[in-house]
Amino acid sequence: MKTAKNALKIAGLGLFTLMAAACNTVAGAGEDIQAGGDAIEDSADEVKEEMSK
Repeated sequence: MKTAKNALKIAGLGLFTLMAAACNTVAGAGEDIQAGGDAIEDSADEVKEEMSK
């Protein structure tokens, strides 16, 4: 049982490390999300312009 708990702790730590490396910081994650929102907004504006022609 103790081995299973240790394995779970190690797996959780590994997952946390991967997530932290992917975003680097909380601010970096916010910038990534904002960039995605900006891309969606730009696409929506393009569609709106095409529909109004």
